[in-house]
Formats: sequence, structure tokens, C-alpha cells
Amino acid sequence: MDNNFNLEDYDLDELASEIIADFKVRQEERKRFEANWQLNINFFIGNQYCAINANNDIVDFEKQFFWQEREVYNHIAPIVELRLSKLTKVRPSMTVIPFSDSDNDINCAKVSKNILKSASYKLNLSKIISEATVWSEICGTVFYKVTWNNLKGDVVGIDENGQELLEGDVQIDVVSPFEIFPDSATYARLDDCKSIMHVRAFHVDTIKDLWGVDVEGEDINVFTLDNVNCTGGLGYFGRVSKAGTTVKHNSALVIEKYESPTTKYPFGRLIIVAGNKVVYIGELPYVNKSDDKRGYPFISQCSIVNPNCFWGGSVVERCVPIQRSYNAVKNRKHEFLNRISMGVMAVEDGSIDTDNLEEEGMAPGKILIYRQGAQVPRLLSSGNVPTDFNYEEDKLLNEFLTVSGVNDLLRGSSITSSVSGVALELLIEQDEARLLSSAEQIREAVKEISKHILRLYKQFVNGKVSSKLISNNGSIEMFYWNKSDINSDDVVFETENELNESLAQKRNMVFEIFNSGLLHDENGRLSNSVRYKLLEQLGFGIWENTQDVKTLQIKRANKEHLELLEYGKIASPKEIDDHQLHINEHTCFMLGEEYERAVNKNPKLEKIMLEHIRTHKQFIEITKNYLKEETNE
Repeated sequence: MDNNFNLEDYDLDELASEIIADFKVRQEERKRFEANWQLNINFFIGNQYCAINANNDIVDFEKQFFWQEREVYNHIAPIVELRLSKLTKVRPSMTVIPFSDSDNDINCAKVSKNILKSASYKLNLSKIISEATVWSEICGTVFYKVTWNNLKGDVVGIDENGQELLEGDVQIDVVSPFEIFPDSATYARLDDCKSIMHVRAFHVDTIKDLWGVDVEGEDINVFTLDNVNCTGGLGYFGRVSKAGTTVKHNSALVIEKYESPTTKYPFGRLIIVAGNKVVYIGELPYVNKSDDKRGYPFISQCSIVNPNCFWGGSVVERCVPIQRSYNAVKNRKHEFLNRISMGVMAVEDGSIDTDNLEEEGMAPGKILIYRQGAQVPRLLSSGNVPTDFNYEEDKLLNEFLTVSGVNDLLRGSSITSSVSGVALELLIEQDEARLLSSAEQIREAVKEISKHILRLYKQFVNGKVSSKLISNNGSIEMFYWNKSDINSDDVVFETENELNESLAQKRNMVFEIFNSGLLHDENGRLSNSVRYKLLEQLGFGIWENTQDVKTLQIKRANKEHLELLEYGKIASPKEIDDHQLHINEHTCFMLGEEYERAVNKNPKLEKIMLEHIRTHKQFIEITKNYLKEETNE
């Protein structure tokens, strides 16, 4: 319990009853949206003979006749998979704008940017975004929950019970829309809601471990996948996956109710109810909004924004009617082919044994015995498959492309060898234009996640923390920081929308710049450092890093600069150093603004740096004298 809240002011049983009653109201209001999410999931995984009834429940359709064709020709799944594959390119790089133009704020902004890079690698943010995007593309909305976990991070000590004390770290969880209950669906933004509920089912033992409270367990329905017999045709059956509910035994609902700040509760309020007991009351735990304000730890991501609605839309919803029509056309077409191949026989009443004919059919070589004087049984002509079937099938396939807004150009028959490269680039650009709004939603979510990360570090980090940076070429760099280094959380995009420019286009631009000669020096040569940058942009920087000694020498010189700025000292030169290269790098460093700012604060640094350069020059003189003596001998 939070110390700022006096429990004696609350009737805990009444408060728990109020929150449970509020949850049931929200559950009923959200049921129509939930039914759409379940229907979308069913159509995505292949259970496409289902619908929403008047009670907002998902019901399955059975076969009307034993001969009825009921196969599923799933075009929704590849559409979603294609959208997901294109959206995987959306992984924006973030940077931090300094609080002011002072030297200290500029340096803090650089540290904050490195903190974001390190946290992104440590949390595997790309995988988290991919997992969340699957939910947003199918259901329309997904949430990220950014919290502080005291059980993560490095060990900082041992408590009185002998347990390890950890420094804690940021944790990001993907929360499906099935677990979130706003106070109203009419709010367009999550922060506009007066309160948000996060509801999950926990085993009673887990509740005991987390909050030390014993609650009564019960059977709770939770969302899961199952199998159902709904496909098949004449003489066979098929099974597909089905989105439905299953039972978790000996469990209880845990309701986390987050209330936004009000006049009565200026820091907001968090109430947690497990089963029918209040296990926590306190203020909102995280200072995760601008101006040091507290807010919800959730960030929403939509696929398609619906105006004046909390929940986003999905392309799957638009494709469901087309998918139903397509399945119907294909199955009716196959039923027609069955009639043509198997035939429909006309038999005079009492002329033959119809039971035998029904069981065995008209097998090749079959002897058909009929009553003398009766008409000979004959096959009725079924004609040919009407061309309308093919026309409607092609029309529906085009509708899939029109409604979904995505197309796999490599499979399109319209792309021929006569199409120029410029025209092909324009087609690809138009093909991905419909994804820009969904991509922008991902980018905005990543920006908000970055802000939450910086604010949580500023709130909870104590003392110096070491973080690790891994560059594109595989090199690892350690840096140290503390909460005072985070004085700005104004995060902006460092890159444009990744869908606007493919990897092939970026590489082509690099080659064009190289061929233009802009990267060569006055002698028409390409320096090793520029070559290294080129390979890094092409994705092969690690080759240059492992083969070029000069690049490694430059890196060593730059590390010496960092040591000087961080600790006020620099390592002595070694015999293996390329001394002239080090002198050039040190000279460039001393002519830079960063060095000047450091010297203004600590004038002793210039003496240290000049002495270091003199030592390099002494090594050069010693080498010259040694070579001169060798020549004389």
C-alpha cells in the first residue's frame, strides 16, 4: 500500500465491489468490439464459417448437406503477412533534442540518445514491436505497457535476508486489446480517458507470491485457440483452428485500475483488486508524462485510426465480406465440377436397386441390372461450368487488392520485362503508400516508448550505471551515466519513414554518390576511413573493421579522447601505435569545439594532451634515428 493513502479512509470490501461492478459494465460495453476481434482472428487462422449473432457471440455454421463443399481459400492470411513483412522495415532511430544550447545540455542529449540505443538493444525492442504489430494488424489496436521492474538489472548488494538486491530496469510488455478496458470507447486518445483497467487472470499461488494475499480460486474463461470441424466436401471432413475461450482453473481476476490525476488525487490513483480483495491502493507509480506529471503506463498503437473512437480498425474487417463471397464462389464451382465428373442419374421408379446404386455409384465396368420393359437409367447432362464463376472469382481477387491496399508485385502477371526500372520504382512506391498511415502509428508508438524509458530511468536510477552500445559493425562500447545526464525527454525521429526508401534504394544512392566522385580526395583517392563508412552503409562495415589496421588505430585514438574527457587523463603511447596517424587524429580533436569546451572547464587537459602528442613525436624521432643507423651500417 502507498504511504500517502490512509486505508482507514476506505471500506475495502465496498471499494472492491465497486471496481468489480465497474469492470462488468465496461466488459459489456466493449463486447461488440471484442466480437469483431475474435471474428478477425478466426478469419485470419482459417475458421471462416462463423459469424457474430445478436448477442455479440461467435457462432459456427454447420454443413447443410453432406455433399456440400466447404473448403477455405484463405486470402486474408497472406494479406496480413505481406503487410507485416513490409512493416518490419519500420524501426525508427530516435534522438534527443537538448534542453537548451548550453554545452552541458548538448552533452546530456548525446548521453540520452545513447541510453535509448542501449535500452533498445537490451530490451530487444524490434521483437516487441513485431509482436505488437501482429495484434494491431489483426484486431486494430494493441498496447505497450512500459513499467519499472525491480527484479531486473545488475546485482548491487545483499539485503539482511541474504537475498540479492538488483538495480532494476525498464520492462516493456505487449498487452492485447482483450485485456484493456477504458471508461468509454468515445475517447480518441488513451490519455483522454478518466481511467483505464488492465485485467488478467492469475493463478492464486501467483497472487499469493506477488501481494501476500490468499484469494479463492475459480474457473475463469480466457482467450485461446482450439480446433473445429467446419471444412470439407463430398465424403471428407477438415479441421481448422478456432479462436475461442478455454478455462483456467484455480485462478482469479486481477483488476488494475489506473485513474488519471484529479483535484482530489493530484498524482492519480492505482487500485489493484485480486479476486474480491483490494491488494494495493496508491498514487500512479510512474512519472512518465511531460512536465514531471504522472500518467498511464500504456501506449496504444492502431492499424487504422477510427475518428472519435478509442479502438482502431483493421484491414481484416474490410476483407471478411470478400472472403466469404470468394469461398462461396470457389465451393459452388467445385460442386458444379462434382456434378459434371460424377454425374446425376435419372432412374425410373422401381426399375433398379437404388440402394446399391447409391452406395456404389457408377463404378467403371459396373453391370447395371434394370427391370425388363423399364426405361434405361441415364445420366442427366450438367453442361459446362458457367463463365460467370471465373469472372466473379477474378473480380473478387481484384477486390482483395483494392480493399487491402497491398499487392505482391513479384507475383503480378502485369509486371513484364518491358516495364522500366523507373516505372517499377513508382509502382512499388504506390503499392506501399497505403501502409504509410499504419507505419506512422508504429513510429509514434516508438517515440512515446522512448520518452517513457528516459523518464523511468530519471525517476528510478540511483548512482552511476554502465550501459553497452553495439554498432552496426559489431563493435561494443561501454559508457557510464546517471540520472542527472537525462535533463531532456524531447525525443524526435532521427530517420524518415523507412517505407519511403527501401534498402535497395539506399544502396543505389550510396553507389551514385561514390560514382560522382564526391567521396574522393583531391588526388582522386578514397581514404580508408571513407571506405569503412561506405561498407558500413552497405551493411558490410565489419569486413573493413576486421581487416584495416588503420581503422583500428583511429578507433584507439578516439578512445583516448573519451578517456581524457571522462577521467581527465590519457594512456601513454605504445610502440604498436601508428604515431603519425595518432598525431593527426589528436590534432583534429584539439581543433574541435568539444575539446575547447572541456579545456575551458579544466585547463589542465591541454597540458596533458600536448604532452601526449610530444611523446608520439619522440617515438617517430627514435624510429628515424634507428633506421638511419641501420642504413649507415
